[in-house]
Amino acid sequence: MRIGILTVSDRASRGVYEDLSGPAIRACLSEMLACEWKPHYLVIPDEQDQIEATLKAMCDDEGCCLVVTTGGTGPARRDVTPEATEAVCQKLLPGFGELMRAVSLKSVPTAILSRQTAGIRGNSLIVNLPGKPAAIRECLLAVMPAIPYCIDLIGGPRLETNEAVVKAFRPAK
Repeated sequence: MRIGILTVSDRASRGVYEDLSGPAIRACLSEMLACEWKPHYLVIPDEQDQIEATLKAMCDDEGCCLVVTTGGTGPARRDVTPEATEAVCQKLLPGFGELMRAVSLKSVPTAILSRQTAGIRGNSLIVNLPGKPAAIRECLLAVMPAIPYCIDLIGGPRLETNEAVVKAFRPAK
């Protein structure tokens, strides 16, 4: 199964600095998932048209059941990842962003400035994460229990979690 990891950053895409966020997502997913998966990893600039096209390609062409983005969720003028996500999704799942902000607020009062969201495109779940590696782990741990069941519900492959790290919720049959 394929999972998209998308870093949205003007400076990282130009090589001004090394992307630490995308590799942090990959490391977290490797720790949290107990099933085999292949990453499809890209770093692109904060350009809404390019973010939309990349999200569509990851979902529609690459067949990623899950696409996790990092960056571009703040209030700055160039932060447009949530807008791009909303533009390509058929359904939004605002509870993901609400939970991530609630968890992050325990660590930093500026979490209320973050605009993470999530949504469904076809058989793919797109989740926006913050840009800082520590926040990425914190937020992924918070939402991961719901991700496998969500992917089940939209017709994607069965994700299994490493229950020593995080336990996926699935209702009793």
